[in-house]
Amino acid sequence: MTRPIPRSGSPYDVERLRHVAPDDWTNPEPAELYDLVVIGAGSGGLVTAAGAAGLGARVALVEAAEMGGDCLNVGCVPSKGLISAARVAAAARSAGTYGITAPDVTVEFARVMERMRSIRAEISPVDGAARFQNELGVDVFLGRGRFVKDGRVDVAGQHLNWRRAVIATGARAALPPVDGLAESGPLTNETVFDLVEAPGRLFVIGAGPIGCELAQAFARLGSKVTLADISERVLPREDPEAAELITNQLRVDGVNLVLGSQIKKVNCRGETRTIVLDGGNGEQAIEADHILVAAGRIPNVDDLGLEYVQVDYDHRTGVVVNDRLQTSNPKIFAVGDVAVPYQFTHMADATARIVIQNALFFGRKKWTDLVVPWVTYTEPEVAHVGISKAEASSNGIEIDEYRVDLNDVDRAMLDGEREGYVSILTEKGRDRILGATIVASHAGEMIGEVTTAMTHGIGLGGLGSVIHPYPTQAEAVRKAADAYSRTRLTPFAARLLAFLIKLRRRL
Repeated sequence: MTRPIPRSGSPYDVERLRHVAPDDWTNPEPAELYDLVVIGAGSGGLVTAAGAAGLGARVALVEAAEMGGDCLNVGCVPSKGLISAARVAAAARSAGTYGITAPDVTVEFARVMERMRSIRAEISPVDGAARFQNELGVDVFLGRGRFVKDGRVDVAGQHLNWRRAVIATGARAALPPVDGLAESGPLTNETVFDLVEAPGRLFVIGAGPIGCELAQAFARLGSKVTLADISERVLPREDPEAAELITNQLRVDGVNLVLGSQIKKVNCRGETRTIVLDGGNGEQAIEADHILVAAGRIPNVDDLGLEYVQVDYDHRTGVVVNDRLQTSNPKIFAVGDVAVPYQFTHMADATARIVIQNALFFGRKKWTDLVVPWVTYTEPEVAHVGISKAEASSNGIEIDEYRVDLNDVDRAMLDGEREGYVSILTEKGRDRILGATIVASHAGEMIGEVTTAMTHGIGLGGLGSVIHPYPTQAEAVRKAADAYSRTRLTPFAARLLAFLIKLRRRL
């Protein structure tokens, strides 16, 4: 789906677009036959194209909007730039708790956004059309790609012949069917980073990861934020305790939470949007200057000509794939958000690596074998991998939990970041790790250690044998491992060790 050109007027956006959507780009003359044609140049498509070309395949990469996809342009990169600025603002306001007197914190929102745009522009050449074509040897075609009746891929009037094809078209923000919402000109992740002025009153629909992240960031940057969801709690996929910690922090940051409420309609009068909600206490109306929709995503499967190549798909769940990421047409594969339920940049990357092996080398790699972590970049962050306690219970899996509160970790105390915990779940009576949740300021950095252990079959006892630098917050992982080790000291083992020590004294 082609996105509108950003309207920020920033020279940094001009620079970024010069790399990812150059208006003077001339598509190359197509090769007679491509080993691989990739439709979509987001994270999954870029990794697929670069990896395949690096192995000697002849590759064509087709992109309808901006190289780099959501991650670079309207997702991971700009959102984390905004979040990092919001963290600095919050830290400055709390300086007094460290014995530091700071002047009043003034947020210059336009400068915050320009800093984000400058970093995004600095990163953009890595995903740019020129680099992929001139340095990596990929034929880059800018324009909407679609399959046509004879099976070829059509782009800007040219036809590409292929041995194998990959669908990597990603997903886009879903707009709930609320009366008056579309007419209110709502923001999504595709437009919110074009803002040049901070919203005075921002109403956020959806208390999932994106909604929570941006609600907290805008509140810390000075907006009056309301976060609403039909669910009774924020982050419904996460452990209830983790969600409660984030709920408390959002309220500390000034976010007004309206949970368990359904949006009935949106009325517009001038620049004011009035959102009418129906909750447990009846209807209420909340006024806002902007509405930000963060209520899920839908796969980009429209206008791809999938019916011409016998590829099954669903408008809600995307392209249907098997464990090897093959579609119903065995010569066509799909990666990333358009095909798998884990809609993360790192998952698009991981599925692309599987497709390179399976499409080009008759590999048998399965995406369902992947150990997939994810992180919500609120403060504190919430990181998770594997199963949760609720999933274990519903599936009848017996587990042991090893938990360490950050209030018991020296570095967290020194950093003033006591709110959080590490919870590691193991198979009952064994040290095989089944899942983990970490709530900490840098939980995303900490979850990698547990994910590595799960991927390579290292038990919790093995993590306990790793020397962790002191003081670090990652020491909480070692403390959890130590808790497991203490369970190995059964009464019999304790008596045996005591006997051996006594025996040693006599020698």
